[in-house]
Amino acid sequence: MQRYLKVIRLFWSAAISAEMEYRLNFIIATLSSLGNLAGSIFGLFLFYRTGYTFPGWSWDAALIVLGIFTLLQGFSATFLAPNLNRIVRHVQEGTLDFVLLKPIRSQFWLSTHTLSPWGLPDLIFGCIIIAYAGKRLGLAIDDYLLSIFPLGCGLVILYSLWFMLGSTSIWFVKIYNVTEVLRGLLEAGRYPIVAYPAAYRVFFTFVVPVAFLTTVPAQAMLGEGQLTWLIGAVFLAVVLFFVSTWFWRFALRFYTSASS
Repeated sequence: MQRYLKVIRLFWSAAISAEMEYRLNFIIATLSSLGNLAGSIFGLFLFYRTGYTFPGWSWDAALIVLGIFTLLQGFSATFLAPNLNRIVRHVQEGTLDFVLLKPIRSQFWLSTHTLSPWGLPDLIFGCIIIAYAGKRLGLAIDDYLLSIFPLGCGLVILYSLWFMLGSTSIWFVKIYNVTEVLRGLLEAGRYPIVAYPAAYRVFFTFVVPVAFLTTVPAQAMLGEGQLTWLIGAVFLAVVLFFVSTWFWRFALRFYTSASS
């Protein structure tokens, strides 16, 4: 474990040093995040401006969901996209051979080799929205702490889904359209799951588990979390993580290296 932590520190320090050569990108990323956030808040405002509310969700409670969704966007932009989107390039260029020969697990290397600080604005804005809405709702520190565990499960679920999609590049090589479809489906997480018709709620719970990414952590933070949903989040996170590991090893059986 200590060796892997040391490797992560070396990876990320090198990545940050390289990215800091283009500091203007941070300003651009911040403005882009602000624009996306303003659009999300405006979309939510269109629902609530006439007095309509999602069943059981006040305006401030819905902002909690939006804040968690923004956090997930920042997490994806900072850690997932910079790493997992490169799996396609490694397969195309044959550089995956060098990854497989390294004395650490290839899944670990591919998942942590770099990061992008340009996702930090979304992480910051997400925390600001949650803090603002939480203050209006009178949430205490304990309430925020209750959401950390289900939020962590949501991050594992999101990572596992993304990594499994990245693994399919072994067969299909170019999967950018598939990852964009996943991004589009995950957009549903910006609103509470009750905002959608029953058929869509089933789909976003049991097929593409969007509900476990934002709604379940928000309910835990608001003190409305149910034990069955929390157990479901843990079960889903553990199962998907191990499935992603198994699926990667399975995909590697069909990988034709650049030297073969």
